[in-house]
Amino acid sequence: MARYTGPKVRISRRFNEPILGDNKALQKKNYAPGQHGRGKKRKQSEYATQLAEKQKAKYIYGLLERQFAKLFDTASRKKGVTGEVLLQLLESRLDNTVYRLGIAPTRRAARQLILHKHILVNGDVVNIGSFTLKPGDLVEVRERSKSLEVITNSLSIQGAKKYNWLEWDNSEMTGKIINLPPRADIPENINEQLIVELYSK
Repeated sequence: MARYTGPKVRISRRFNEPILGDNKALQKKNYAPGQHGRGKKRKQSEYATQLAEKQKAKYIYGLLERQFAKLFDTASRKKGVTGEVLLQLLESRLDNTVYRLGIAPTRRAARQLILHKHILVNGDVVNIGSFTLKPGDLVEVRERSKSLEVITNSLSIQGAKKYNWLEWDNSEMTGKIINLPPRADIPENINEQLIVELYSK
């Protein structure tokens, strides 16, 4: 499936945020990319602001347009605040959860580990990054993969990240989904209301 494989820093500079990971270039060049990047900023229209917010969410979670639209459609049919439900669906994807648990340093690396069958969900191999997890699900590193350098390095450098909705057992390399994350527990700088307004047009 197609994925964005272009320059990461360019995307971060477009939104002036470390969207695809921290980078020193963002501090040195804190203006938009391209030949008109240093020029006077034009006032964005309401539509442009809403579209930019949706694009930012897509880049952060690594989704394509069709996937994102489908996820929004699912969120709009569920009970609760649509924007918050959308973020919960994004957070409960397997690739994001593997990243949040600290098993992989990035979401892109998490997708790679899942694709190569290094991750188990409730004891079964799942190689689909978009797989949706539910409260009570167990995510673990496959026994033969526990010594993989990318996994051990990720866990030693950043450790298992602490989130109230996730539980991590470092000795077993197993994580558990306790509940769906409330908005306050999602650290991403996304204004989900703008995305809801965009799709409501």
